[in-house]
Amino acid sequence: MFHFKNLDLSYLDKPVIKGIKLDISSGEKIALIGPSGAGKSTLLKHLHQISPVKVSFIHQNYCLTNQLSVFHNVYSGRLDEVSWFLNLRNLVRPHPGKLEEIRQVLRLLGLEEYLRTKAGMLSGGQQQRTAIARALYRSSDLILGDEPLSALDRLLADEIAQLLFNSAQTVILAIHSVQFALSHAERIIAIKEGTVFFDQPAALVTEENLSRLYQPC
Repeated sequence: MFHFKNLDLSYLDKPVIKGIKLDISSGEKIALIGPSGAGKSTLLKHLHQISPVKVSFIHQNYCLTNQLSVFHNVYSGRLDEVSWFLNLRNLVRPHPGKLEEIRQVLRLLGLEEYLRTKAGMLSGGQQQRTAIARALYRSSDLILGDEPLSALDRLLADEIAQLLFNSAQTVILAIHSVQFALSHAERIIAIKEGTVFFDQPAALVTEENLSRLYQPC
């Protein structure tokens, strides 16, 4: 799916990813971990841009339209699948079938009662779950997530991490919590200072690996 021999990426003309060698195959469940500013977000955005398959991307800042309802924000995950006329009609008067489809997704995330609530009226955690619902509704082969659990309490984050990793053929999430990464992902890619610090099965990651990863330079 993705094969990099010597990948360099920049953000605002500043080098971020430096000579990464990386192979990611279809069907993998991967967690990206590492210190803040290591380059995880930049790498995810690049994967989003070059993905050879349909992709859902969960943005760190959610990318919701606050003036629109939860329904419309989730529905926007499939705007590219139907005509502009049908999209306009669902904006003005949602089709009952679409309402039910999205209600079912929201039910998985404990958001069913907020179907018609404007996104701007939600709490941070509810907005993050709305962004996750949009990604799930898109029903893609690949889910990418940039810290998609950061605004959730521990129990809910654990449940949604499991939901996400089971919701697409290939899943790659940047996760702040090492515990969630080790519990739910099959492969851990650790990024530090723009390079791959280690890359191995979750079951083989040691305390020493993690201590060195997060140790200040």
